[in-house]
Amino acid sequence: MSYFLQAAQLILEFVFGAVATLFLLRMIAEAARVQFHNPISQFVYRSTNPVLAPLRRVLRNWRNINLAAIAVAWLAELVKLGLEFLLAGGLPNPAGWLLLGFGQLLDLFLLVYIVLIFVWSLGSLLGGDPGHPLLRFVAQLVEPPMRPLRRRMPTLGGLDFSPAVAILVLMLLRILVAGPLIGYASSLIVGA
Repeated sequence: MSYFLQAAQLILEFVFGAVATLFLLRMIAEAARVQFHNPISQFVYRSTNPVLAPLRRVLRNWRNINLAAIAVAWLAELVKLGLEFLLAGGLPNPAGWLLLGFGQLLDLFLLVYIVLIFVWSLGSLLGGDPGHPLLRFVAQLVEPPMRPLRRRMPTLGGLDFSPAVAILVLMLLRILVAGPLIGYASSLIVGA
């Protein structure tokens, strides 16, 4: 692969990964019912709202899950993949392309949660200011799924090992669920 193609792929990964992450954060924030008064929450909502407001008329929420945000994040992954295939000089099999986009979105979702849990646990371990907007935002995103795990796990010597267990489970999901899905989609594309 030429240096130009590597640089172009890096830029595509960065730009479309940031867009997909932003819309995933919006979906997670709505599901977790994050307070809107936080400046980071306001940034996420205001930057995604121009795209999601018209789309939500068609794709309504399912319970607390913003389906429009998931659709836009998936579309960002699909556009990134399409541009990467065009740069490589080919067009993918449509079924493999759609499945690969979904697999990469699932992998990104799991990675975002790993990073959120890591930041949350690092902030509490280092005694960061819980009133800081970033730490408050991350805590509100992470607390709902972590709460049941924290109740079931004992603390040993005052240490909470639930973040480590949650990160381990998420990494296993990346390896055992997202990885095979991406591999299968890639084989569909190559086999076409």
